[in-house]
Amino acid sequence: MGLIEIGKPELSVRIADISMKNPVMVASGTFGYGKEYADFIDLASIGAIVAKSITLKPKLGNPPPRVCETPAGMLNAIGLQNVGLEKFITEKMPFLGEIGVPVIASISGEDIEDYVKLASRLNSVKGLSGIEINISCPNVSCGGMAFGGDASTTFNLVKSVRAVTELTIIAKLTPNVTDIVTIAKNAEEAGADALSLINTLLGMAIDIKTRKPKLANITGGLSGPAVRPVAVRMVWQVADAVNIPVIGMGGIMTAEDAVEFMIAGASAVAMGTANFVNPQAVSEVILGIEKFMIDNHIKSLQELTGSLKTL
Repeated sequence: MGLIEIGKPELSVRIADISMKNPVMVASGTFGYGKEYADFIDLASIGAIVAKSITLKPKLGNPPPRVCETPAGMLNAIGLQNVGLEKFITEKMPFLGEIGVPVIASISGEDIEDYVKLASRLNSVKGLSGIEINISCPNVSCGGMAFGGDASTTFNLVKSVRAVTELTIIAKLTPNVTDIVTIAKNAEEAGADALSLINTLLGMAIDIKTRKPKLANITGGLSGPAVRPVAVRMVWQVADAVNIPVIGMGGIMTAEDAVEFMIAGASAVAMGTANFVNPQAVSEVILGIEKFMIDNHIKSLQELTGSLKTL
């Protein structure tokens, strides 16, 4: 009599109307428009792809230098350089739409009207599964944190976008606030289907020889392992306070990091800075989560999500 094969754990997850084969996404701004990584990783193996944030018109971003390494992380002030809405639809979506995984467009604007125009135009784009509202970028002169840092503004923006699209809406929250729970609740009340957090922490680095900032923008967004404890804490706080899925991100480099976020309450995770260090990091984390579940006799992700023991 042959050995009985033990079934593989269930890695699939559903974020509102988005069905993912596994819980590992790539974070906006760290994976280009997908094609940039096609030679390094099987794009079809990813849970979902969140494309680089787009604006109504193309943007060149901030002047260089725009990136610098920091202890256990990096600072960036790219400034949302992107191809713009129309080129995203005509030049990037045809490729993204053929991969076979959910594609989520990240949108950013200078005012609420910009977000509404972007969401309205994207609503009928073939192959698009959802919209991530980037209301938390710390590296632009207008918009960015100004939206995500205020609860009432967050509510008005999300509600305005909700009115013009049937796609799943994910509100991306900033950690650069004193009360992220209130902002998360307002986003939920306004119609967000899910929340993603955290975006980068506002930081700064100085060249002590020249006494000048290492970034031309002076400040930038801190990402990488250095921010993970902050991100885990915020995910735990928010997941405990809302009734919609939370996507955790911030310094995930290994499967153990991803599992930590899920135990804190995340239904899915997104990887960003890790992609710069190791282009195959996402694949390794997906396999690592599966192995962790097998080793610990966990049949589905639902057994992990929100399983933190505080007593």
